[in-house]
Amino acid sequence: MAHPPNDGTPGHDGPEPGNAEVEPVERTEQDAAQEQGEDDDLRAATAGLAALASGRMSLPALLTRVAEFAVRAIPGADGAGLTLLEAGKADTIVATAEFVRAVDAIQYGLGEGPCILAAASGATVRSGALGSDPTWPRFGPRVSHLGVHSALSLPLVGSEGVLGAMNIYAHRPDAFDDRAAELGELYAVPAAISVQNAQVLAQALALAAQLETALRSRSVIDQAIGVLMARSGYNPAQAFARLRAMSQQENRRLAVIAQGIVEQAASRARAQHTDD
Repeated sequence: MAHPPNDGTPGHDGPEPGNAEVEPVERTEQDAAQEQGEDDDLRAATAGLAALASGRMSLPALLTRVAEFAVRAIPGADGAGLTLLEAGKADTIVATAEFVRAVDAIQYGLGEGPCILAAASGATVRSGALGSDPTWPRFGPRVSHLGVHSALSLPLVGSEGVLGAMNIYAHRPDAFDDRAAELGELYAVPAAISVQNAQVLAQALALAAQLETALRSRSVIDQAIGVLMARSGYNPAQAFARLRAMSQQENRRLAVIAQGIVEQAASRARAQHTDD
């Protein structure tokens, strides 16, 4: 008995609709493998942040490591920089590559660009065609001439507001898709914590150094007052007034004048001891 021609309806022999859809399955597996790799890179980058020994690193060195981990964590990145807000002014502290410094120098010189917008708005800013992006009519064309066409800027938000922004750049157009932006935002959370901790530590160390300097200055000033009292018969108030007058006359800091008096007195004492 002859079989009727196969018209593709159920019940007939031959391939049914959907049986040949092998290629989409393969693409899905490749996408899954790629996403797994990207997740692994993000975990490695955040683990690197956790391992940073901030107490043993200078602030610029730690910030550089944060930027380097960002390049690893965000797919498509060719370079990254960190911009912190200092007294309301954006200033790039570190960059992983010279082209990043060049791009940000243009950005801050013009006063427009993705990083400035991200820091001001507290929101992620992304562009895959800087040369033609109407958001930055002066910045975009200039950096595209440097071969930089994509940018992803992520605000660094601390406990007291926006600390600054993390700037990710790529040479090829449309380098950062939704997935890259998502991973960048995930990375920006622990990155902001690391940056804030590093800032607090740097401020504490600077304050400690200032206090130490102040204590040393106070000590030498007290010694100079004692020298003047012994030499001229001044009381403490008069000796201090004399120090201040000398400082103003010579236009030098009080501690410098006091140090000179103490060293001169010590030199005289040594000479006298030698003569004896």
